Amino acid sequence: MNSVGKRIPRYDGIGHVTGRTQYVSDVAMPDMLTCKTLRCPYHKARIKSIDTAEAKKAPGVYALITKDDVPHNLFAMVPDHHVLAEEITRYKGQNIAAVAAITKEAALDALAKIKIEYEELTPIIDPEEAIKDGAPQVRPEGNNHMFDGSSVIRKIRRGNVEEGFKEADFIIEGRYSTPSQEHAPLETCCSVAYVDASGKLVIHSKAQGLYFAQGDLANVFKLPLNKLKFVGGTIGGGFGGMNSIHTDHIAGLLALKTGKPVRFHLTREEEMLYSTIRTPWVFKFKDGIRKDGVITARRVEVLHDCGSYTELGLYAVEKNANMIAGANLIKNLAVDSRMVYTNKMPSGSMRGFGVNVGQYAEQVQLDRLARAVGISPIEIRFINAFHTGDPNHTGNPIAAASTIETLQGVAAMSGQQLSDKYLAMSSEK
Repeated sequence: MNSVGKRIPRYDGIGHVTGRTQYVSDVAMPDMLTCKTLRCPYHKARIKSIDTAEAKKAPGVYALITKDDVPHNLFAMVPDHHVLAEEITRYKGQNIAAVAAITKEAALDALAKIKIEYEELTPIIDPEEAIKDGAPQVRPEGNNHMFDGSSVIRKIRRGNVEEGFKEADFIIEGRYSTPSQEHAPLETCCSVAYVDASGKLVIHSKAQGLYFAQGDLANVFKLPLNKLKFVGGTIGGGFGGMNSIHTDHIAGLLALKTGKPVRFHLTREEEMLYSTIRTPWVFKFKDGIRKDGVITARRVEVLHDCGSYTELGLYAVEKNANMIAGANLIKNLAVDSRMVYTNKMPSGSMRGFGVNVGQYAEQVQLDRLARAVGISPIEIRFINAFHTGDPNHTGNPIAAASTIETLQGVAAMSGQQLSDKYLAMSSEK
């Protein structure tokens, strides 16, 4: 108890307030080159031809790379994202080529000399349109992710929802949606890469998961792990956004090609437009409830707009499916979750990704149920709360339920009077 309940100095506080903390964007090395990338200006396009001859001869250019220069052109937790675009680009801003030059201006001048011919293709932006028959295809295999390679639906089932609806006095339906959201960290994505004296590729990275990124990028570079060193440090804002790779791969490739240190630092505009985001969701609830406030059945349809590549979207869908029904004991439950691809930025993580977006929808739905049967919003949560030992929505016993005690604490802090019935309740059966 030396620290709990006490005000103690932050271990990094002095460095922050004096400006002495070093971030990746502060790392500087002699002869360091600057990286800039050519990005696709369309939501979806075919690259018919690309001519980099003049760009490679531009003053100050040390290297220019396209997909043909990448040892393994796939990366991410689900490795289906292209480091540099293949024939078909899938989202506006996708990287096509990268330059390492002596200055930012020299790099941008070289990119302007790349001659590229596009055929603009029809994109699909709306996830609900993307699942319809005949919709433009984001990926060769279609717009729906196939769970376990066999089904477009991730299902959770308990009891019999149709029987549960028959027991209900009221049926309440609701549709809820959430938008895209950008993290907007103070320090934008940045990497500094170089080859050290032993021949090891060293990357100063903003990655929130260094070991995830290291294994992923060893595959991209086709290097053994003992030839790839990641240097972490203070992150100038992440919020989940730095769980995805934005600059490490390209900075590393250019450092290997040039033998010089390379910095790839996104501008604020690039960060806002082209880094991974919290992608949109759509939730449809159908609940049956008795007059006494007991939820007799719940059906939930979930649609996750994953963007153009899987990235962390699949992990978010799996978490969401497990928790979308909330902290409620519902004996008859059906959850159908779908993940759809659209021509937008790929899905990344963001503060509780996959969970809090669903809980927003579920909590609003609970309030609607309470109004339907004429009880208070806090009462309906007491009535349906999990107890220790109850099976959760996937059938696993809950080891330490705390919803009831949390509700009692919230009521006390907010000055809400609870009846003796709810004050006496406990999560322990």
